[in-house]
Amino acid sequence: MSATATRDQVENLVRSIILKHLNGALPTNGHATATVPPKVVVNISARHCHLTQADVDVLFGQGYQLTAMKRLYQDTDFAANETVAVVGPRQRMIPGVRILGPCRKFSQVELAFTDAISLGIDVPVRLSGDIEGTPGCLLIGPKGSLAMPNGVIRAERHVHMGPEDAEYYGVKHLDRMNMRVESTCPSTLEGLLVRTHPDWKLEVHIDTDEANACDLSHASNVILTKA
Repeated sequence: MSATATRDQVENLVRSIILKHLNGALPTNGHATATVPPKVVVNISARHCHLTQADVDVLFGQGYQLTAMKRLYQDTDFAANETVAVVGPRQRMIPGVRILGPCRKFSQVELAFTDAISLGIDVPVRLSGDIEGTPGCLLIGPKGSLAMPNGVIRAERHVHMGPEDAEYYGVKHLDRMNMRVESTCPSTLEGLLVRTHPDWKLEVHIDTDEANACDLSHASNVILTKA
């Protein structure tokens, strides 16, 4: 640039350097603004189950309604006060498995691999709701028991997001993403399934085995990238 550069030329040069480093956008008013990355929330999805109202009736009594212990990060869901015992082959049992509400159109038990090994169940990794051909188990509640013919899975690691988050990351429903966890055990979890809904907030779900493997509780940062 010559020593006689105009003020406009200098401003344009500075603006281009800022945009390069901040990956920002230049709106119509000519002022550079940085795109702020969304806050990534990672929650550990411990063992739990989803039930139909009909199955709640069997386990807790006719017409019983689940009661909320606490709301979950997604406003539509809650952890119920109610729990059940999950029984696998050879009478192996895990008591106190939390029910998540509200009731769904299908019943499903979500376990980590270590849970499944303890119960003696060979569980597949599946998207929630994809229960055809999966193993079953016995559920025991305070008023009855229920033999589930299928529905026991290890939930596929996934990320919930709304339309704005999907646009930011350049992904759509059922795309894949990777998550880098910076911790004492730095790890990259690959192939997170993208699930989108207008009412959802940005939230990653991994199970207890995955969280322990990457020492999520001591993570200093997590970074989502498109696969």
